[in-house]
Amino acid sequence: MKKELKSLQHITEPIFDDIKLFEEEFRNALRSEVRLINIIGKYILRHKGKHIRPVLTILASRICGQPTLNSYRAAALIEILHIATLIHDDVVDEAEKRRGFPSINRLWKNKIAVLMGDFMLSKALINMVGLRDFSALQLIADTAEKLSAGEILQIEKSLTKSMTKKVYYEMIYQKTASLVSTSCELGAITSTGKAKDRKAMMIYGTKLGMAFQVKDDLFDLLGNEKQTGKDMGADVKRNMLTLPLIHCYETLSKSETRHVKKILSQKRKSISDLNDLKEMVHSAGGFNYAKQKIEEFNHQALDAISPYPDSPYKQSMVDLISFNVQRTG
Repeated sequence: MKKELKSLQHITEPIFDDIKLFEEEFRNALRSEVRLINIIGKYILRHKGKHIRPVLTILASRICGQPTLNSYRAAALIEILHIATLIHDDVVDEAEKRRGFPSINRLWKNKIAVLMGDFMLSKALINMVGLRDFSALQLIADTAEKLSAGEILQIEKSLTKSMTKKVYYEMIYQKTASLVSTSCELGAITSTGKAKDRKAMMIYGTKLGMAFQVKDDLFDLLGNEKQTGKDMGADVKRNMLTLPLIHCYETLSKSETRHVKKILSQKRKSISDLNDLKEMVHSAGGFNYAKQKIEEFNHQALDAISPYPDSPYKQSMVDLISFNVQRTG
């Protein structure tokens, strides 16, 4: 999918006014009477991410029909839920950076970071109730369960060293794609509520989310820390098997596989170790395989929205697929 790369700003131009309404809901949701919470909240707002998930909620509501107040509320709670999981993930992973800036656990230590994550989860719950829509509530509750289950599944398989491609796809669906899928489906629920719209948005979001996570897997070994804003080789350093590595085990010789496992088993992995690993993954076709899977997921996402008439919103959803392919962070 080699098209001219459009910036995220250009992609979101058709929903510029909608994003302002979402951001207002988001800011309001983060407010508290506790000074420290507001300080951390301002830090989060100052170093905000791409807001891909709320953007998808709004775009989905536009491609299906018209956004409602619930569409903006749903977009806000999705972003709150996402950030809460990131804060907790950084504590678990002992990450020092997030989006190129010091992580909350690094600045305020683990206890405050965990409690801030909990605070944001409670805010997401409050926003959920505010929707007063049982379909939306059920969907978000199911997704929250998947997010935690997916992370635990990944840790379990890294400990038992029993990750397979089948388990990997289930794991990344739960821990990443489920939230992207829900972001899109909420757009349908809060606009038309039609079953066909919900299904189409769910499929699009699932496939885009899968492609998004596989792209992150490539960053872990191929990325540039300055561009991604993340610790390079973080998953490898924690013995988390990503798709390029899993594919290697199917193609490398026994001696090469032993060498890969030896590197992965080392508690401290040097830059030289990571470079050796990259070379072996490359020769085994691991990177090419991951790129092929991204392309496959992209086509499935495009198929899901193909029945909808052409519009600026549909084009933005198409462009987001290309944006993921070519993003550098």
